[in-house]
Amino acid sequence: MSFRNGLDSLLRPEDSVLVLIDHQPYQLANLNSHDPQAVVNNTTALAKVAKVFGVPTILTSVIAERGGLIFKHVTDVFPGQEVIDRTFINTWEDKAVVDAVKATGRKQLIIAGLWTEVCVAMPAIQAAGEGWDVTVITDASGGTSVEAHEVAIQRMIGAGINMMTWLAVAAEWQRDWARVDTAGPLTQVMIDHVGGSGVAYLWEQQLLNTPVAAEPTVGV
Repeated sequence: MSFRNGLDSLLRPEDSVLVLIDHQPYQLANLNSHDPQAVVNNTTALAKVAKVFGVPTILTSVIAERGGLIFKHVTDVFPGQEVIDRTFINTWEDKAVVDAVKATGRKQLIIAGLWTEVCVAMPAIQAAGEGWDVTVITDASGGTSVEAHEVAIQRMIGAGINMMTWLAVAAEWQRDWARVDTAGPLTQVMIDHVGGSGVAYLWEQQLLNTPVAAEPTVGV
């Protein structure tokens, strides 16, 4: 078994390409492995983080005329960008998607989608077999049941695919808070999408900007 370790195994924004697969109403209606609201939040956050770091992002749907358009939360991050609509269940069999990924010249392929056991597992396993360095974002994906999601993850790990959550990807791309060009925009994404940590950060800023009350003068 080949282990994924060492500095070179970490994700780098300049080498990454993100593919968001089938985040559509039909799939969301039978999402039972996660809170649907959380998946929408996490997928939107992942899209925003990719934009912060200049990571090319391919949006793809399957038969959108019947299954619905990709969540507006996501397409609003990339206004005017074409969504590649497919008939293939396996995204990696769709030439338009694969050509778009290859055109980026990047080899760290990051995938999230609905459902994990179908529309994520198939392209991830095929791409990994073709030599791509594949990472699946588990909390921006989801299955028809907890079992379906977890079995799909186990299957993909067995195929040598890396598993991460969206916030872990964000931290790995940032790597150093001294990278100020992305630190500020990334912090805003965290404020908007990380719940308690975002609230705590704003509270910290409030406290730092609150003048300290003057000590009462003691008479001599």
